[in-house]
Amino acid sequence: MTNILLCTLGASWAVAPEIYGFTSPGKLPLYRHHPNKPELDKLLAEYDLEEVDEIWVCTTQGEATQKSLASLVQWADLLPKPPILRIWMAEATNELTTQHECRHIRELIVRAVLAAHEYAQGGQVTLSLAGGRKTMSADMQWAATVFGCSALLHVIGAEFKQMPESLKNAAPELFTKPLIADNCAAIMPLITGQTQRSDLLDIRMDDCEAVTAQAFPLPLPETGQSVVWPAPDKWLEQELKNREKTGSRLLGNYFFDLSRHEKHENWRSLYRLSPRLINHLRQTPLGPEHKNWLERLPKADLHRHLGGCLNLEDQRQVGLSVWQALSKQEKAKALAAVKTLLDESDRHWDWNWIDSIKNCDNKAHLSAALLVEASDAQLHNNLWQATEPRVALKHGERGFSAYERPGDLSGSTLLSSPAAIPSYAECIVRQCVVERLAYVELRGSPQKYGDGLVFLESFYQALQQALASLPARLKPEFRFIIIADRRKNEQLQQTIALAVQAKRRWPDFIVGLDLAGDESELLPDNIGEVFLPAFEVCLPITIHAGEGEEAGAIWKAAYLLHADRIGHGLTLNDHPELAERFRNRDICLELCPTSNIEVVGFRVPGNPATEQFSEYPLMSLWDKGLPLTVCTDNPGISRTTLTGEYLMAAAMSDGKLTLWDALAMIKQGFVHAFLPGGEKERLLKRFDADIYRYLSETFDFNS
Repeated sequence: MTNILLCTLGASWAVAPEIYGFTSPGKLPLYRHHPNKPELDKLLAEYDLEEVDEIWVCTTQGEATQKSLASLVQWADLLPKPPILRIWMAEATNELTTQHECRHIRELIVRAVLAAHEYAQGGQVTLSLAGGRKTMSADMQWAATVFGCSALLHVIGAEFKQMPESLKNAAPELFTKPLIADNCAAIMPLITGQTQRSDLLDIRMDDCEAVTAQAFPLPLPETGQSVVWPAPDKWLEQELKNREKTGSRLLGNYFFDLSRHEKHENWRSLYRLSPRLINHLRQTPLGPEHKNWLERLPKADLHRHLGGCLNLEDQRQVGLSVWQALSKQEKAKALAAVKTLLDESDRHWDWNWIDSIKNCDNKAHLSAALLVEASDAQLHNNLWQATEPRVALKHGERGFSAYERPGDLSGSTLLSSPAAIPSYAECIVRQCVVERLAYVELRGSPQKYGDGLVFLESFYQALQQALASLPARLKPEFRFIIIADRRKNEQLQQTIALAVQAKRRWPDFIVGLDLAGDESELLPDNIGEVFLPAFEVCLPITIHAGEGEEAGAIWKAAYLLHADRIGHGLTLNDHPELAERFRNRDICLELCPTSNIEVVGFRVPGNPATEQFSEYPLMSLWDKGLPLTVCTDNPGISRTTLTGEYLMAAAMSDGKLTLWDALAMIKQGFVHAFLPGGEKERLLKRFDADIYRYLSETFDFNS
C-alpha cells in the first residue's frame, strides 16, 4: 500500500512542504514548535492519517511554475528521507486564461486522482486544496467528491505583508527542519473534510464498463521527473459529467440488471452497498485467506448430527463426566472390560473392538473408561487413523461403519448415561459459539438413548443451562430434528409417534423429522401412510437421499414424503426434470462437503487420493437455481467447522464460489430453517443488519 498526497502548484511552491510536514511529522517535524501543535496532532488522529510516501503534483507549463518546480525538487533532494515526487504538467498551459487551458488542467487533475487511488492499492489518498489558481482548487474539490479521499487538506496563513521576512522568499532549506515558533504561527494546516467515492464510477454506461485508470490512462513519471501531458482525445471529465447527469437512471439500471441475472436473492441490505463493493464480492473467489472473514459472519447449520458433533477433546470431557459419576465398583468393572484394549498401546485394535462395547448393558461406562484412560495416540489411531485415507469410505471394505468410526465412543454410546448430557450440551454450545453459529438444527435419535422423551427433556434443559450465562449477542438458537432410521421398518412407526409426542410437548424445540439410513433399503409401499401422523402435526420433513445413490431415492423423498429439504441430494444433476421440480418447489439441499468426500468421494484439487473422483456438484446445482446451503453433518467425525465446510466447498469448486455466493448460501440456511414465518423473519432481519454492518466495516472502498 502507498500513501499519496496529491496537490496542485502555482507560483508558490512552499504549499507542498507545508502540507507534507503536517501529514508526515515523523518524517518532517515541520510544526514541532507550532503554538497549536496539540490541535494539529488531534486532527491527524481524528482522520487516522498515515505518513505520506509519495507527492504527486499537477501543474501548468508557465514560467512561474517552472521556478516553483525547481525549488520543490531541490527541497525534496535536501530531505534525509524524501518522499517520491511525481510531476505532471498540462501541455501548452500557462495562466489558465482560456476555456481550453482550464479544461486541460481539470482533466489532468481528475485523471491523477483516479490513478492515485488505483496506484495506492488500499493506501490513503489525500488531496490538497492549496496551491495554484482557484480554478485548480475547485477542480481538486470536484475530484474529491467523485473519487473520494482520506482527507481534503488546506493551508491558511497571514497576509503576505504580515508574514515573517524569513517566509516571504523562503529557500528550500527552510522547510527541511522544524520551523521556528514565529514562522509556525503564520501557517495553519487544516483538514476540511473527508469524501466518499461515488457509486457512479462502478456502473456500466454505454460502452464504458466502469471508470478505471486503464480506460483513462495517465503516464507515471519517474521519481523527481516531470511529464508533459497533452490534451487527450477521450475526456474523463466528460464521462464523469455524463454519469452525474444520469446518476439515478444508472443506479436503477445497475440494480435491475443485478436482480434480473441472479438466481438466488442475497441479504436484502447488501443491495444498499456500493456497486464497487458488490462487484468485489461477486468477482472474488472464496479462499483460505477469507477464513477470519467467514468466521465472523453469523451462520446457520441445518444438518448437524448430535452423535457426531464432538471432537476428541470434547469426547474426553464428556467421558470424564460419566466416569466421575461412577462408583468404585463400576469403574473397576469398566476398566477390566477394556483392559485388553488399553494394554495394546503400540498397534491398532481389532476392527470389531467397538462391538463388545456397544453390545454391553453399561456401554457408557466402557466408553468413558477408554476416553479417560486411553492415550491420545491410542484414541486417534483407532478412531481416525484406522480409516485413513478418509475418502469414499462407503465403497471400501468396511463400508459406512468406517466413516462412523470416529464417533463410536460418543453419540448413543455416551448419551445412554444421564451423567453425559449436561457436559455434552456444554461442549455443543461452546463449539457453536466459537464457530459463530447463530442458528443450529441438531438432529439425533433419542430413542437410542433410552427413553426418548426423558432424554429430550434432559437435553433441552441442559442446553438452556449451558446458554444461560452467555450474552444475548453470542447465544446460538438451537432446535432439534428427530431421526427415523429407514433400515428399521418395524421401528419407523414408533419413532414417528415419538416425534409427534415430542412436537406437542416442546413445540418450539422439536422442529422436524429426518429419514436417514442406507438408501439402498427399499421404502415400504405404505410409507406415506406411515408418515401421516407427522403430517397431521405439520412436522417439516428432511430426508437423507442422493448421497451416492441414484436419483430415484430423491424423487421418492420429494413425492412420497413431501420433503421440505434433502440431506445431500448429490445425484440430483442426473435427473434434470427433478432438479427443475426442486427449484420450482423451493426444496433446499443440505450439502456437507467434507462428509461427502469421506462417504462418497469427490475430487479435491491438491489431494491425490481424490483425483479419480468426479467434480463436486455444488456449483452446478447452485447455478441451476436450486436452493442449497452448506452444513457440517458430523463436525467431530470429519474434524471440521461450518467455516471449514465453506472453504472446502470453495476448494472443490475451482474458484467458482465467490464471496457473494457464500453470503447467499449462508442466507439460504436461515431461509430454509424449520421455523415459523415470524421467527424466521426475525432472524433474517437481525442478521441482515449485522452482515451489512460487518461488510461495511470490513471492506473500505471509499479511500
